[in-house]
Amino acid sequence: MKIDFEEFLQSVEENERGFVGELHGFLSENGCKCDIKESKSGFVVSYVRDKKTLMNYVQRKTGTKARIYAANVGSYQELLNTLPQKLKAGIVKAQPCKRLLDPTACNPRCSMGYIFEMDGEQYKKCRNTAFFFGLSEENDPFIRKFLEKELGL
Repeated sequence: MKIDFEEFLQSVEENERGFVGELHGFLSENGCKCDIKESKSGFVVSYVRDKKTLMNYVQRKTGTKARIYAANVGSYQELLNTLPQKLKAGIVKAQPCKRLLDPTACNPRCSMGYIFEMDGEQYKKCRNTAFFFGLSEENDPFIRKFLEKELGL
């Protein structure tokens, strides 16, 4: 059964629906295809461009979160320095990329994580946990900025 975006949107916290709807329009206008699937904890919504996932929404008990696959983070590291302390703390706390630390430590099919600098310190983080942000009034503008940078805008 195909799930439409409106059904997903109704499952998002009411105060975040405007942002999620706006971001959906922005990503669609910039060539991203939206794919929605059901999971145990709600919906998983992925935005794909040129066969690469740019972002997905994941629903958790604590609310809807955005996972950004920041493949180009090395070209816009200055954005990381402008993030609110709460987002920076989440990035620092994220799991390290096992493949970057030891190429034999993780599944060889695993996509390697990211090497980047934030506040003058280098990080080697897993692509699945590095940029995983809860939606909130404070976080939303930075989620949008990440996606603009990934799209080259």
